[in-house]
Amino acid sequence: MSAVRSASRALQIFEAFGAEGRPLLLTEIAPSIDVPLSSCYGLVQTLLERGYLYAVSRRRGFYPTRKLHTLSTAIVAKDPYLQRLLPHLERLRDAVSETVIVGTRQNDQVLYLEVLEGPQTIRYSASPGDFKPLHSSSIGKALLSLAPDDGVDTLAAKALLPAITPNTITDRDRLKADLKAGRARGYFMTRGENMVDVTALAAPMELEGMTVGVAIAGPSYRMEQSMETLADRLLDTVGTIKAVAS
Repeated sequence: MSAVRSASRALQIFEAFGAEGRPLLLTEIAPSIDVPLSSCYGLVQTLLERGYLYAVSRRRGFYPTRKLHTLSTAIVAKDPYLQRLLPHLERLRDAVSETVIVGTRQNDQVLYLEVLEGPQTIRYSASPGDFKPLHSSSIGKALLSLAPDDGVDTLAAKALLPAITPNTITDRDRLKADLKAGRARGYFMTRGENMVDVTALAAPMELEGMTVGVAIAGPSYRMEQSMETLADRLLDTVGTIKAVAS
């Protein structure tokens, strides 16, 4: 197994524990990461030796220690970008009572860097580390608008304009027109294009040379009732962050 594949499998092991929420036997871990039992044994042994897993018992299997949590907490606390954004994002989330997201472009996708879920029982839910398409997400559109020629032709040439929902814009000319309208408004929208019945709006910004998009997302029936207020709050927040960062 190559070093790159081993790293990927090790991460999948933690994702398996996260999905199951209980100790797992070796015979359960192996199929969940699609590797032979012998290869899985080697990965688990390495994680045991490094203190990332512990043996619950011979019959009950293994479970992660708090080492990964401690390490990730220390990393997040020293994040050079998000820690500066967080107070502003929290105020925006509290003001609009909807989910607030920060994302950046990674290759031809949007990578969520932070997600602050709204307090409503019915809300848009996501996690940091999630990937979303550029053409069907509000942050993706915001970031596409900064690319030469909107970057739409490049995506179309790579066949990267698939229909995620029946509402997804898959025609390059329509998408270009949508981005043009977004630039005129100052923010970019999706209405059920990435997830049915979810509306989102986003605006791009730069922070120390890093381009990100800030978005508000929630159920369409609620978002549509206060779109102007939401847009004003979003643009005010982005403007404040830019002013503080300059």
